[in-house]
Amino acid sequence: FRKRDAKMAAQAAAAAQAAAAQAAQAEAADSWYLALLGFAEHFRTSSPPKIRLCVHCLQAVFPFKPPQRIEARTHLQLGSVLYHHTKNSEQARSHLEKAVSAGRAIPQFEDVKFEAASLLSELYCQENSVDAAKPLLRKAIQISQQTPYWHCRLLFQLAQLHTLEKDLVSACDLLGVGAEYARVVGSEYTRALFLLSKGMLLLMERKLQEVHPLLTLCGQIVENWQGNPIQKESLRVFFLVLQVTHYLDAGQVKSVKPCLKQLQQCIQTISTLHDDEILPSNPADLFHWLPKEHMCVLVYLVTVMHSMQAGYLEKAQKYTDKALMQLEKLKMLDCSPILSSFQVILLEHIIMCRLVTGHKATALQEISQVCQLCQQSPRLFSNHAAQLHTLLGLYCVSVNCMDNAEAQFTTALRLTNHQELWAFIVTNLASVYIREGNRHQEVVGDMLHVWYPFSPSHCLRAAAFYVRGLFSFFQGRYNEAKRFLRETLKMSNAEDLNRLTACSLVLLGHIFYVLGNHRESNNMVVPAMQLASKIPDMSVQLWSSALLRDLNKACGNAMDAHEAAQMHQNFSQQLLQDHIEACSLPEHNLITWTDGPPPVQFQAQNGPNTSLASLL
Repeated sequence: FRKRDAKMAAQAAAAAQAAAAQAAQAEAADSWYLALLGFAEHFRTSSPPKIRLCVHCLQAVFPFKPPQRIEARTHLQLGSVLYHHTKNSEQARSHLEKAVSAGRAIPQFEDVKFEAASLLSELYCQENSVDAAKPLLRKAIQISQQTPYWHCRLLFQLAQLHTLEKDLVSACDLLGVGAEYARVVGSEYTRALFLLSKGMLLLMERKLQEVHPLLTLCGQIVENWQGNPIQKESLRVFFLVLQVTHYLDAGQVKSVKPCLKQLQQCIQTISTLHDDEILPSNPADLFHWLPKEHMCVLVYLVTVMHSMQAGYLEKAQKYTDKALMQLEKLKMLDCSPILSSFQVILLEHIIMCRLVTGHKATALQEISQVCQLCQQSPRLFSNHAAQLHTLLGLYCVSVNCMDNAEAQFTTALRLTNHQELWAFIVTNLASVYIREGNRHQEVVGDMLHVWYPFSPSHCLRAAAFYVRGLFSFFQGRYNEAKRFLRETLKMSNAEDLNRLTACSLVLLGHIFYVLGNHRESNNMVVPAMQLASKIPDMSVQLWSSALLRDLNKACGNAMDAHEAAQMHQNFSQQLLQDHIEACSLPEHNLITWTDGPPPVQFQAQNGPNTSLASLL
């Protein structure tokens, strides 16, 4: 027995020694891993980042033959660093695919498994391999139902992918699934995010009968939810932005004012709140819609849109300047694609302001700036190509290049299926055809009869009546023209569409002048001039001053006629000088671009080659 005990004791000692050696080895391996991970993070966060050294440190983990969990996580870290900081998409994809594969084989390893799938699907989309991204996300969604944060995040991601593909029906279905899941797991906050996102897509689809009850439900959820103040206010901003854009899409500029005021007050409230670092207790609540700095720019943007439609152009320019200044600061620290989208939309609106206020040269340079932004992003160009050609068409009209304007508007029509933009382009193309004379009479008549009654926008329907009035005026059918223009005035006054009001008044004044009714003409032209000065609209001021000059001459008011003639001369000189400057810019050659991506360079011209006859 003693010999046996001694032998057993010796075996036990040897086993203990081996166990201690294994523990020491494991501890050493963990130490190496933590050290390499620390070095990698140090190099990644250095200023400037030392990405090559970071990658070397992470690659050095593999020779230690680490456990499967560490190996999978390291593949994820390498794939993430290569994806975000290098152009080596092939290696990034390889590491992320290994992370996805290894993560699936390890039970309860959600953070690696789902983050790798999310990143890999982003990379696939970047490489235009959408068909590879979809099943990857669907599989991850299928197995993530016990992990609320990742299940919701992956649903959002797949919905976004369908949205980028213009498959809004599938995107809405996924967002509906997400809203129901969030309700089941007790996250009213994320439920509201899903429903508001769905409402946004329904607005894009013009499914207004579905939008109204959905927005009503969202409003109730937002008001009843009691949680983090910043999260609550961000939901309210999202909700109000949808309401405001819904009104603006419908051309209801006056009706939107209460919602817009609430939105502006809401963003002021958010700017005074401090970020609460306490994490929500429900993991499904770990989302935010936009950073509050981005929300501020968005509120500026919808304010600019409202000011443009209402004809408050100085106000639009003021808010555009503020928004663009804030965007430049944000873009120094943040490369989010949404910032470039905001910048392009703001520039599109300020360009229209410049054309109306008689600053064509500045507008042309800003059109060139939009071209440069679109050159940097194929997706941005795809989304804004029609708007870009529309702006060039408006510029061509302003410098009296009617053939080029027709080509630009026709190109824009070919590139868009957006109902409001299509109607806007047709309105302007019809006005070009009217100014070009008799050869387009039948075309104009067909265009106006086909589309104008069906436009969902109050503003565009009012504009259509104005163009019909203009068409009748040029054909000498003055009573018919007056009937259309009075309809425009009724609609524009109902929603404070100041520019349409000014245009209608001056055209009515012109009709009464032609008919010899000088008193009635004066009653139209004087308020048109006052309103045009308030906007300010240079073309309407030029037109009004010419009419006032002729009216006062006809009535024998020499002093008033001289004053009006002097005003007309001043406006003419300002517009002529701006016209010459714009046509002398190398960017003026953009008016001939009607196909493919925006041209990269511009050749300088010897001088303007456009007629000023109709301008003056």
